[in-house]
Amino acid sequence: MRLHGKRALVTGGSDGIGLAITEAFVREGADVLIVGRDTGKLEAARDTLAAEAKGGAPVETLSADLATSAGIDAVVGHVAGSGRPLDILVNNAGVAYFVPFETVSEVEFQHSFALNVTAAFFLAQRLLPHFSANASVINISSYFANKMIPKRPSSLYSLSKGALNSLTKSLAFELGPRGIRVNAIAPGTIDTAMRRKSIVNLPRQAQDELNAYVERSYPLGRIGRPSDVAGMAVHLASDEAAWTSGGVFAVDGGYTAG
Repeated sequence: MRLHGKRALVTGGSDGIGLAITEAFVREGADVLIVGRDTGKLEAARDTLAAEAKGGAPVETLSADLATSAGIDAVVGHVAGSGRPLDILVNNAGVAYFVPFETVSEVEFQHSFALNVTAAFFLAQRLLPHFSANASVINISSYFANKMIPKRPSSLYSLSKGALNSLTKSLAFELGPRGIRVNAIAPGTIDTAMRRKSIVNLPRQAQDELNAYVERSYPLGRIGRPSDVAGMAVHLASDEAAWTSGGVFAVDGGYTAG
């Protein structure tokens, strides 16, 4: 098992991509703490993951809103109180506002950056004293940082994910001398609850056109599944990637290749 004995923290780990990553980490022997806001989802995820652990270390859960300072404080306090170093941090928690540029509100702007950028920045910063030697930080970005889709307004989301990519590269330089690796995964369109929620308010014709565009534009002929991202996360978290840092890895079925 590639992550045997490692301690991991996955934010937004109770569903979607985060849950798939957590499941893969548990299968590979990691001891995982998942953070989310919804206690019901956290409990359901813990029950599901208990079967994956197969007698290994129990999966821990923590309810916290990472868009707030109090939520970040709670996570840092929990890690510090565990008395164990942290080997892996996955900054997966995020929010997507696909609204036209002219209608983006200040509330939406602030919330997007608080969860997609600020939380990743300050979790990594404040967990520095608790990282193990050769720790791995993995930021979950998006292809929307670099490529857009017609009729899907993404100015706010793209801006936040572009900032996350820049943070990934700069931290790779700053934290590299400490032995800490920092990488990002940029998934293509993944079939998650967050994606479905983000397009539900579009007119039906626009939804149909979007789905048709996405599916015909991917060289591999389909949109992604959360499990498609998990394999890359395991690799970047493991010792196999001991000399990999500062990368933003596209996991998008070839969509951004052309």
